Amino acid sequence: MRASCCFIEPSCKKVEICNPYPPGKTNRALSGKMTATSFSLMISGCFLNLLIWGYHSTEMTAANATHGDSTLSFTCGNHSHNCMAYCSLCDQFYGAPTTICLSDLLDHLCLHKFYTTMTSLNSTDWCTWSNVSGLYSNLSLCTEEISDCLEIPWPNPLVEQTFVNIHSKFFKDCPSEELSDPPPVIVFALVITPICLIPVMVSLVVLKTKNGDGSS
Repeated sequence: MRASCCFIEPSCKKVEICNPYPPGKTNRALSGKMTATSFSLMISGCFLNLLIWGYHSTEMTAANATHGDSTLSFTCGNHSHNCMAYCSLCDQFYGAPTTICLSDLLDHLCLHKFYTTMTSLNSTDWCTWSNVSGLYSNLSLCTEEISDCLEIPWPNPLVEQTFVNIHSKFFKDCPSEELSDPPPVIVFALVITPICLIPVMVSLVVLKTKNGDGSS
């Protein structure tokens, strides 16, 4: 998840605010954002209703399965109590736990909440790890849960690309921690040690040579 602060290091501190809209177009831009947000909320609400409906349908399917009638065409994981709901949706609308199904589930159940909360924060807070650590962890757990339920290996290219997109959108301007010089004491010790060893080694060589000459 880098783009700038690869997978968000706690060193991320600050990001400058940049208004992409000219002064005369600010209201129009805000109105467009509100309209897009309302539409996104409506779509997500419909999808969540489908999820609830799919979950109830799954409960009926599970009841039928006890009598030997199971309608799932694939094996569903049991990593959480939501697994049957996810699998039921993929089975009913996609026929299998495909990457497209996983993508749609991630968009509506994981990314929507993350994007909504992030946009509600000031952009100056995006690079402060304490402000986004909970959101980031919940997003990661959400992607892992759904992938495990659909028995799709995690991490996978879709999840990796998801985090790349997040970092390019929210964290690309976060300053990364630059490599700094070690403390002066350590630098002095590293420099003086070989310098002190040189006369010692020379003395040992001289003594060894003299001892060799005497014996001959």
